[in-house]
Amino acid sequence: MNTLRISACIRSYRQEHAMSQTVFGELFGVTAQAVSKWERELSCPDIVILPEIARVLGVSVGYLLGENA
Repeated sequence: MNTLRISACIRSYRQEHAMSQTVFGELFGVTAQAVSKWERELSCPDIVILPEIARVLGVSVGYLLGENA
């Protein structure tokens, strides 16, 4: 799993939409602390919510996982 790609996508999306980590996390039923860890590459989102994250970010799950890098 390409944690750099996931963290960069999440951080970029949040900044573009002036969204807090709390609000972003609420979209997926996770805490702001979880989002912070994703963005700092300390952990990755659960694979079960990757499709929903990809949909919100407007990318494919494959892209988040490093395809077509």
